[in-house]
Amino acid sequence: MVQNIDINGLVKIMDELRVQCPWDKKQTIHTLRQQTIEETFELADAITEKDWDGIKEELGDLLLHIIFYAKIGYEENKFTLQDVIDGISEKLINRHPHIYGNVKVNDEEDVKKNWEQIKLAEGKKSVLSGVPRSLPAMVKAMRIQEKAKQVGFEWANKERVWEKVEEEKLELLEAVDSGDMEHIEEEAGDLFFSVINYVRFLKVDAENSLELTNKKFIKRFTLMEEDVEKNGMKLSNMSLEEMDAVWNKIKKKNT
Repeated sequence: MVQNIDINGLVKIMDELRVQCPWDKKQTIHTLRQQTIEETFELADAITEKDWDGIKEELGDLLLHIIFYAKIGYEENKFTLQDVIDGISEKLINRHPHIYGNVKVNDEEDVKKNWEQIKLAEGKKSVLSGVPRSLPAMVKAMRIQEKAKQVGFEWANKERVWEKVEEEKLELLEAVDSGDMEHIEEEAGDLFFSVINYVRFLKVDAENSLELTNKKFIKRFTLMEEDVEKNGMKLSNMSLEEMDAVWNKIKKKNT
C-alpha cells in the first residue's frame, strides 16, 4: 500500500500519467467536466450515507481532478496549481476580516452577511451572481434563498413561511382546476420553492432530506418486489390495495 505521498508526490504522478498514459494524454477540461460532476455526486452520496471510507475515497478522486485541471491549465499557459492555491488563500483571507482584520461579528449570520457584502465590493453585480446556472434546481433554490437572506430579503419567522406554503398550495389547486398546464407548472414551481424555503427555516438540507426519502422508497419498493415474487405473484397483476397491503407490511418491518 502506497503511503506518505504528499501533494507534490501526487502532482508528480499526474505529470507522469499525462506523458505516459494514452487515456490521460487525451483528456481536456471538456472531457473531464462530466466526470467531475459524477465524482461530486458520488461524494454527495457518501456523505448522505455517512460512509466515511467512501468520503475519503471520493475526496481523493476530486483532489485528482483539481490536480488534473491545474496540469492542463499549466499546459495551456492559463494558470498553475500554485495560482489556484494562491487565489483561494487570498479569497479566504479577504473574506474573513473578523479573523484577519479588525471587523467584529456576533455569529455565523454576521459572517455570511459580510461575505456577501465583500463579494459585491469585489465587483459582483448581484448577490445571486455566484449561483451556478447548472446547479440542480433544488440546490439552486436553497442557495438563492440563503443568499437573498444575507441582504435582509427574508421572512420574519417560519410561521410566515408556512403561510406562504399554504397560499401557494391553494394557487396550485386553482391552476389545476383551470386546466392550464403552463399555469399549473408555474404554480407547482412556486409551491416547491416555498416548501424548500420552509425546510430551510427548520435548518434542514432539503436536497439531502429528499434523497434520504428516495433511498428509503427504493429500499422498500425493492423489498416489496421480492416479497411478491416469493409468493409467486407479479406487481403488474396486483391491485393497488393488494400492493398497499404488502407495502405496509414491509414498512412495519423496516421502520
